[in-house]
Amino acid sequence: MANSYKGTQTDMNSVDSQLLQKAVEFQPLLKQKVDQIEGSRQLPQSLALDLAKAGFYRICTPTGLGGLGSSPETFCRVCEILAEASGSAAWCVFIGATSQYMLPALDPSMCAEITSNPDVITSGVFAYSGTAIPATKDGASGFWVNGRWDWGSGSLNAEWISGGVLIADQNGERARSADGNFIEARAFFQPGEINFLDNWHVSGLRGSGSTSYTAENIFLPSKRVAMVEDLSLSEFASEQIYRYPKFGFLAIPIGAVCLGMARASIDELIKIAKEKTPQGSSRTMAHRSSLHKDVAIADTNLSASKAFFYQTIRDTWAEVGTHESSLESRRALRTATFHAVTTAKDVTERMYTIAGGTSIFDDSPLQRNFRDVHVAAQHMMVGEPVMELAGRVMLGLDAIALGL
Repeated sequence: MANSYKGTQTDMNSVDSQLLQKAVEFQPLLKQKVDQIEGSRQLPQSLALDLAKAGFYRICTPTGLGGLGSSPETFCRVCEILAEASGSAAWCVFIGATSQYMLPALDPSMCAEITSNPDVITSGVFAYSGTAIPATKDGASGFWVNGRWDWGSGSLNAEWISGGVLIADQNGERARSADGNFIEARAFFQPGEINFLDNWHVSGLRGSGSTSYTAENIFLPSKRVAMVEDLSLSEFASEQIYRYPKFGFLAIPIGAVCLGMARASIDELIKIAKEKTPQGSSRTMAHRSSLHKDVAIADTNLSASKAFFYQTIRDTWAEVGTHESSLESRRALRTATFHAVTTAKDVTERMYTIAGGTSIFDDSPLQRNFRDVHVAAQHMMVGEPVMELAGRVMLGLDAIALGL
């Protein structure tokens, strides 16, 4: 596989370089375990622990919280490299790492408890699919939490699992802040407190374990419910990662995962072309002029999309080094991610088609990448409405675009 990360990041430090090298070293193991990952519909716990020990789950968490404090670019490149071998493993790293985003909003003692284990596995769903009603139990203040969260990737491996909630009053009505907005928060659960639904029976990203989970009248002490507004009051609010566009940060790993699967598909097609002699032919597929063109076009399109993707990530990171991100940067980050995903999907699909019948068998990486990239592309963070909103911004019809 083509791992061309060396020299691509001019400001890469030793920690970043080590992370990327570790990702490369994981590829043989991921290939070896791919059938187990697919068959069990989740990562083997030992593999998830190995990924955690490599530092991938705390890759962007501030160093003051025991994280590695790496840039979004390093994070994405790690996901891309892992995805060349296993889209599901890369996806779990993506979700696990972004699930630590809200840690600074927690009570400091709770945050310290979670991060006391440097190899802690985290997962979560940002969607506000639950409610939290203020309450007191046995003299302790807290919340009664109820809800159902879908798409819980990696939750079956995690020590701490979070879910978005809206604060509600005693009647179950959603409370509002002084400015009229719903009060958003994030509840942090341990596995034994929630119910996992065995509903992850899907076409792609089978090994991500993206099951749904529910909470039914769970009492959580106040320190385990992080108010979104408290993130801006945290001592870590001035960190560069918290000036980076939040929705952009949550979306870009999807682009990286898809880019990795598309690159692996090109590599696999080239391998097949050198070995496969089609019926009725005396030469391998590698001698077909049409294949020459298709492979060259796929490589060019993927490389161009990847260059635009990472340049936009770098430009935005540089911008937030001194101030908040601009609307234009938020727009560019989301559109570059959308372009990376759609280009990767097109490339993967074309490689799958060119390979012919070879690509349909279970042991073919092409059929797995085909399934996985199409599932990844269905994520709402890279859906077509993103481009509609970006277009409104370009036409001067939306000067805020909170969804970007």
